[in-house]
Amino acid sequence: MNPVVLIAEELAPAAIEVLAHDFDVRHVDGTDRPALLSALAEADAVIVRSATQIDAEAIAAAPRLKVVARAGVGLDNVEVPAATARGVMVVNAPTSNIVSAAEQAVALLLAVARNTAAASAALKAGEWKRSKYTGVELQGKTVGVVGLGRIGVLFAQRIAAFGTRLIAYDPYIQPARAAQLGVRLVGLEELLREADFISIHLPKTPETVGLIGEKELSIVKPGVRIVNAARGGLVDEQALADAIAEGRVAGAGVDVYAKEPCTSSPLFAFDNVVATPHLGASTHEAQDKAGLAVAKSVKLALQGEFVPDAVNVQAGGVVAEDVRPLLPLAEKLGRAFTAVAGGVAASVTVEVRGEIVNHDVSVLKLAATKGLFSSVVEEQVTYVNAPHLAAERGVEVTLTTQAETVDHANLVTVRGALPDGRTVSVSGTVTSTGTRDVIKLTEVDGFDVEIGAEGILVFLRYVDRPGVVGTVGTLLGEAGVNIAAMQVARREAGGETLMTLTVDQALGADLLSSAADSIGAVAASAADLRDE
Repeated sequence: MNPVVLIAEELAPAAIEVLAHDFDVRHVDGTDRPALLSALAEADAVIVRSATQIDAEAIAAAPRLKVVARAGVGLDNVEVPAATARGVMVVNAPTSNIVSAAEQAVALLLAVARNTAAASAALKAGEWKRSKYTGVELQGKTVGVVGLGRIGVLFAQRIAAFGTRLIAYDPYIQPARAAQLGVRLVGLEELLREADFISIHLPKTPETVGLIGEKELSIVKPGVRIVNAARGGLVDEQALADAIAEGRVAGAGVDVYAKEPCTSSPLFAFDNVVATPHLGASTHEAQDKAGLAVAKSVKLALQGEFVPDAVNVQAGGVVAEDVRPLLPLAEKLGRAFTAVAGGVAASVTVEVRGEIVNHDVSVLKLAATKGLFSSVVEEQVTYVNAPHLAAERGVEVTLTTQAETVDHANLVTVRGALPDGRTVSVSGTVTSTGTRDVIKLTEVDGFDVEIGAEGILVFLRYVDRPGVVGTVGTLLGEAGVNIAAMQVARREAGGETLMTLTVDQALGADLLSSAADSIGAVAASAADLRDE
């Protein structure tokens, strides 16, 4: 049975096409609460926009749920902490609307500069008053950009084409980067005093709410025009209305409000305010991009892949292409470690060696942590809840890197200290055959091995002597278990030896115990390294 993807609101046909071949795509009206909760019972993923509430109740109604996808930027309608506690990944489409949002800010700025909305309304009412709606040019004016994030940069690039001088306030960007964009960085007060136009492009955080209030508006350059197409509440609406009424601010373009939907605001009383109902992302292109982006993320998540746009995954962000093949390796090493250790370690170190450390490899620690707990807890273990499971059990997982390695271009080791004082390690690498990546174990608890990290692996430790291989092969053969691969590693003849077997089916606890007893093994374990 294919995983079920529940679509609770309208999605672009191209997005549905991404999912249709691999999943059972179902539809429900997300605003019909009883229908939504009923449909969630069989859902592995749910895709929403802004109207559907995915709260703790909805998540509890979906025992199979692995991912919640919001086809847009905001997550106000998704209870992220409840999802995280359940190990449910939450994804959105953070870049889907950036062009549309930047263009909306430009549109508002131009409309305010030329009194477009008021002139249009007057003409439609039968008034031809050209002189009343005389505007100003942008050329030669100073435009202040508050926030040089992705949207702020796009806005700056576009508004620069009008022959403007650009200044910006952003405490988190380097002057050299601003200079590359043709923007001069200044403090907020200097920006307010110098700018003829101000456009705001900040996220809504406790630090940015009310950033432009009565005090700030008292020092602006007379005749300034202000645009906010970012988030409601960044500009104090009443203070802005007062500044417009007093003539200190010549006009404003507003697309967002402190409380939405908003149908009443002191700003609506002014002809020189262009007000729109949060249209920043309301283009066909942005909606299609958002749907397509989250559809791809859902597909990755349900296939067990790392999802860059997951908002509740530690070490989120872009994973370098060279690092991606090491994700399944790190996870399988975590699973193998737990099998060899026979339980949960007190502390674990994920060691990454080789040229790969020139990239950000922090996600490998997360993948290894996921593997560590996949066979020891009842709930599903995901990139989302793996760190929480480790914290709950008091297991500290750390990452170390080293540029040099031996014998392999890149090597990952999971090494841990057990409660009884023992230290266990498992290492592996990824090699390319030209057509596919091959994941191999290279070391198990101090024994050098070279065996594929796939399928079901059995580890038997015993004292080297003749006849052991035949005994194990015969016992498993009589039990109907096929051995796909076998490797024996020893430090010296007659000494401690590790036999590693790849078998085609899982060994029950009784059969594993029998195999160990038949050769007098001092330790026996099995690791399921099959792809999920």
